[in-house]
Amino acid sequence: MTMETAMKPTEVDTDATHILAADHRAVEALFEEFEKASGTDRKAKIADRICTELKIHAQIEEEIFYPALKGKIDDDLLKEAYVEHDGAKILINDIVASGPDDEFFEAKVTVLSEEIKHHVKEEEKQHDNMFQQARAADVDLDALGERMLARKEELKRQAETAGLPPAELATM
Repeated sequence: MTMETAMKPTEVDTDATHILAADHRAVEALFEEFEKASGTDRKAKIADRICTELKIHAQIEEEIFYPALKGKIDDDLLKEAYVEHDGAKILINDIVASGPDDEFFEAKVTVLSEEIKHHVKEEEKQHDNMFQQARAADVDLDALGERMLARKEELKRQAETAGLPPAELATM
């Protein structure tokens, strides 16, 4: 290793699809943690983190990523993604509003997990998925990723200070 490479700061991966995939892995881990957790307080804290992460994720996708893909990837796939987000947002808002004393609390988190798994599959796992189409399209994924990271930091700060408002529906 040369002195020059040793001195380089760690570079941040700014590829938009990599940022979103990393978010997916983080939320999947939180859902697993929720399933294994015991105690109402512990489950409530994890569910709250899941909801916050998903609100931020959906917002950066809808504000930055999806609009950049409009007209460049399969239109039906993009429309489905917005509708899937809204289905998840309805559950997210309900989970946050009702809390762990709701008799359906755990069931709602489980269904949210299932909805997110389906959405992730369409974005990054199935054949000809959204991320593959985005990489094949004429889209600057690094420029998008930089904008997404900046917006994500703003939303994280808001979540930690004032808190995030309920998730806004885009299609319903």
